[in-house]
Amino acid sequence: MVLYGFSFSLIELIVFGILFLMFVYQLYFYFRYINGILRLRKKAKNDKVPFETQLPPVSVIICAKDESDNLRKFLPFVLQQEYPEFEVIVINDGSTDETEILLRDLCLEYPRLRSTFVPVGANNVSTKKLGLTLGIKAAKHDLLLFTDADCMPEDKTWIERMMRNFTRETDFVLGYGAYFNKKGFLNRLITYDTLFNAMQYMGMAIARKPYMGVGRNLAYRKETFFAQKGFASTLHLTSGDDDLMVNKAANAWNTRVEIAPDSITWSEPKSTYKSWLFQKERHLSVSPYYKSSSKFRLVLEPTTRGLFYLAFILSLVFGGMIIRIAAGVLFLIRYIIQLSIINGTSKHFGERKYILSLPILDIFLPLVTLNIHLFGGAARGKAVRWK
Repeated sequence: MVLYGFSFSLIELIVFGILFLMFVYQLYFYFRYINGILRLRKKAKNDKVPFETQLPPVSVIICAKDESDNLRKFLPFVLQQEYPEFEVIVINDGSTDETEILLRDLCLEYPRLRSTFVPVGANNVSTKKLGLTLGIKAAKHDLLLFTDADCMPEDKTWIERMMRNFTRETDFVLGYGAYFNKKGFLNRLITYDTLFNAMQYMGMAIARKPYMGVGRNLAYRKETFFAQKGFASTLHLTSGDDDLMVNKAANAWNTRVEIAPDSITWSEPKSTYKSWLFQKERHLSVSPYYKSSSKFRLVLEPTTRGLFYLAFILSLVFGGMIIRIAAGVLFLIRYIIQLSIINGTSKHFGERKYILSLPILDIFLPLVTLNIHLFGGAARGKAVRWK
C-alpha cells in the first residue's frame, strides 16, 4: 500500500494504527486523570479552591494489632497535632504484644487519647472492620479521620488540612498515604506503585469520578458510615474497609481531595518482595466488588498501556524506517509527558524522581497486578484470612 509516496505493508499499517490509538488514549488518561493533582495545585495557588475557615471537631480513629512498636514511635505525632478540638481513638484488635500497656500509659500522658478493644474470641472474617465499627460508635464527633498505627503525619497541621475540606456538601476527603523512601529496587517499586495509584484515585476524584481511598489517610462523616449500614455489605471480605466504602458512597459532588504536602502521612514500607506481594494481593482482592464503571476505567488503562508497548515493539521489528521513526516519536512524546507529570507530582509530595527506571516500572507493575488477578487467592475464590 502506497501513502504519500511511501510504500507500507498491511501489517505495518495495522500495527502502527494500534500504536497510535493506544498513544491517543494514554495521553487522554494522563491529562484527564494522572495530571489531576498538579491541576488542583494550580487552582489552589490561584485561590480557586474554597476551604472552610471554621474547623469542626474531629475523631481520629486508628485500629492496631500487635503494633506496640509503631504506636510508641508514631502515635505521639498524631496526638500532638495543632488543632482546636479533636480526640484520638485507638482500637486494640486482639494484640498479644505490649499494646494494651502502652495505650494505658499514653492515656495518662495525653488526655485526648481514648482506647477500646475488639473482644477476645471475635469470629469476624475481618476483626479490623469490627474494631473500626467499635471506634466509630465510640467517637464523640461526626467527622472521622482514619489512619494506621504505622503512619506518621507529615506535619502538625495534618488534621487541619484534611478537615478544611468539609464543606456542607462534602462526605469524603481523600488524602495521600506515602511510604518512606529507602534504598533498594523494592522500595523504589513500592513508592512508585503507591504514588501512581494515588495519582490515579485522586485524579479520578478530582475529575468527579471517585472510586477509592486509602485507610492511611481518609476522612468521612459518621452519618455517612451509618447511612451505608457500616461494613454490613462487606463483612464477608477480609479487606475493603476503606476503598469499598468510598467506591459505594462517594460521588461527583460529595468527595474532595487534599493534596497539600503537609497533609500526607508516611508509613513503613514492606522489606521483602513476599510481604509486599502479599499486601498487594490483599488490596487487589476487593477490586472485583468495585462499581462496573470503576472497573472499566481501571482495566482500560493498563490494557491500552500494554498494547502500546506491544505495538511499539512490533513496529520496531516489522516496520520499515518510516514506521520505526514514527513509533519512536510517539514513544518519546509519551515518555516526556510521563516524566513531567509523574515527577512533578512526586516533587510536590517530597518524593524521589523516576527517570531511567520509569519505563521499567511502567511495564513491570501491570504484569504483577495481572499475575495476582489470574493466579492470586482472590482470583481462585479463596477466603483468605489476612493477618
